[in-house]
Amino acid sequence: MKKIILLAVALAAASYLKAQESTAVPLSISGSADTYFKYDFAKTPNIATSFATDQNSVSLGMIDLALKKTSGKASFVGELSFGPRGQFQSVPNGDGTTANDGNSFHVQNLNLTYAFTDKFSLAAGYFGTFIGYEVISPAGNFNYSTSYLFTNGPFQNAGVKATYAFSPKAGLMVGLFNEWNTYKASRGVSSIGAQLMVSPAEGWTAYLNVLNGGDAYGGYGTVLDLTTSYQITGSFKLGLNATDFRRAGENGGFSGSALYIQQAFSPAFALGVRGEYFKSKSGASGLTLSGVAPDESVTAITVSGNLKAGGLTFIPEIRFDNGSATQFFKENGSATKSASQFSLAAVYAF
Repeated sequence: MKKIILLAVALAAASYLKAQESTAVPLSISGSADTYFKYDFAKTPNIATSFATDQNSVSLGMIDLALKKTSGKASFVGELSFGPRGQFQSVPNGDGTTANDGNSFHVQNLNLTYAFTDKFSLAAGYFGTFIGYEVISPAGNFNYSTSYLFTNGPFQNAGVKATYAFSPKAGLMVGLFNEWNTYKASRGVSSIGAQLMVSPAEGWTAYLNVLNGGDAYGGYGTVLDLTTSYQITGSFKLGLNATDFRRAGENGGFSGSALYIQQAFSPAFALGVRGEYFKSKSGASGLTLSGVAPDESVTAITVSGNLKAGGLTFIPEIRFDNGSATQFFKENGSATKSASQFSLAAVYAF
């Protein structure tokens, strides 16, 4: 009898392992590499948004390497980056700051997911933020330079989140997180966030986001964010990002919106325009954000081309920023309300 039981257990185990193997997906490896040249027409770095900061220099972006694996109902994502864009310019040191380039942490994403059903899943770990339109990896953006909204919003969220798909056209995520932009909590799990996804029509997706809590630098408040994109035709796409961040207590924070217009003229060439308005809020908690003083604003127009050859994309770009105050500088060092720059980037995605 004991032998029969052992044989049955062995057969059951073998059957289970075979089933697991049959649902396992091979390890997926993807990523990107990028480099750029930027020239500010005032001959000094003027526009203080994220990345592409070096003036009159052929400089590095980053090497990004993402690993993904699914086996049965479990999956993981691990994304590592090396280089200024993916290291100290976007990923915090152990103390939660990005003040120097001596950090050894290069993790963009490190999270585990378990799908209890086809509709409900639970994930835990370190995530690229769900707030905003643009992302850290240049392969995920049409423009190479980034917006003021991206620079001043969250970059990463560490925590636990549950996602439920009501249908292919609607889903909800709710999560508990540490402070923003830190891989470990200094004040405990202090943030709560949610994302409602709706797809009103084919090619049109919208995300309504909210995040309440604090960042790694002591600021607490609430972010309300709308991100939407609509592939109107096979060649024409519209995108919109509108965000409001209000610091708790005595005002402060920022608000703004960015419109993205992209037209593909062929599989090898597309042209896009990003128009953005950004305002730094006044109040006792008001801060100068990317050069924008409290109660002042900036308008930015960015025109970018995408020239593709296989996995390689060349991005020639010209950008014009105009502030309500003199937040920029001329070549002679005097203050001015406007700034402009040209850049040429090369991004290889695999």
